[in-house]
Amino acid sequence: MNKERWDGRYREESYAYGEKPNQFFSTWLPKFEPKSILMPADGEGRNGVYAATLGWQVTAFDLSSEGKAKALQLANRKQVSLNYTVGDFTEIEFEENSFDAIGLIYAHFPADKKEVFHQRLHTYLKPGGLVIFEAFSKNHLPYKKANPSVGGPGNIDVAFSIAEIEAYFPNYEVLLLEEVVVDLNEGLYHVGQGSVVRFVGKKSS
Repeated sequence: MNKERWDGRYREESYAYGEKPNQFFSTWLPKFEPKSILMPADGEGRNGVYAATLGWQVTAFDLSSEGKAKALQLANRKQVSLNYTVGDFTEIEFEENSFDAIGLIYAHFPADKKEVFHQRLHTYLKPGGLVIFEAFSKNHLPYKKANPSVGGPGNIDVAFSIAEIEAYFPNYEVLLLEEVVVDLNEGLYHVGQGSVVRFVGKKSS
């Protein structure tokens, strides 16, 4: 999806993926002390705003200015704030070792940039920092074909495998790494059964 298509999706009055945080993210994040967290591809902010309600200092970014507008509306309703930048990840940079956590929730990057983007994210994380990740797996496409309402990328190279996660985040203490079939009920565009990869890891200190 390009910027124009995301802007079109987020311009709708309702929240594309709902206002509640992703269930996996909301299960794991409260286990850790709130510090600083980076939320790439945070869209309409459901996960970044949730992190802020727990006391995390949130930095979010996304391609879509419409997504940012919805995220700030949601943050205002929840009486929290977040630092939200609009732009392409090829143009956005952060200091090395500057975040205590990174939340990657359905952050599907272009196939030809996926590896380098995740390697960059690794450098932004402090030693001992946390990654919480959930995204569609390479085995998800049959689920999407059977039920387009579940969403997800149509290109298998944009989806993830466990082997890719192991390569992108090497030498992490793995708290969880699995591929599972889940029932999604997130707004208008994640509804139904799908195959996902989940990862929680701590960067080696």
